[in-house]
Amino acid sequence: MLSHAMIGGRPATTTGATDNAGTDWVMNRTPPPRLRVLVADDNPVIGDALRALLETEPDIEVVAVALTAGEAVALAELLVPEVAVLDVRIPGGGGAWMAKEIRRRVPHTRLLAFSAHSDTRSIAQMASAGVSEYLVKGSPNTEIVAAIRRLCANSANGTE
Repeated sequence: MLSHAMIGGRPATTTGATDNAGTDWVMNRTPPPRLRVLVADDNPVIGDALRALLETEPDIEVVAVALTAGEAVALAELLVPEVAVLDVRIPGGGGAWMAKEIRRRVPHTRLLAFSAHSDTRSIAQMASAGVSEYLVKGSPNTEIVAAIRRLCANSANGTE
């Protein structure tokens, strides 16, 4: 059964169902905000594949795909994403420079390295630049999505 209520001076349709406080649930309320993600990879195929993967998730929105480190830094500063997925070896300054600059300019953006390189030097370099998660290209899609959600959850819980 549907009933009507007013929200902000406009009618809102409700379900008639109530929560424990007796408040009607509004059917047409604004959906929860999506996690805003910036992807930075010099390979357009990888960038497009990440965008396609992440855009299938109802709680994730890819706000931009950058092809160089400088472009990624500028876009991060402009768009302020919750997460930036960063290639380690990218032209225009490299992954570590890009991570440091994003961390400095947009400190609340969480950083995830996504690289074909799994050597300890690359991992340590990115970690010292402020990257919290490091995934090797070829990781299962579910792990990429889980890492992004984990970064946001850690940030919200104050563990980041």
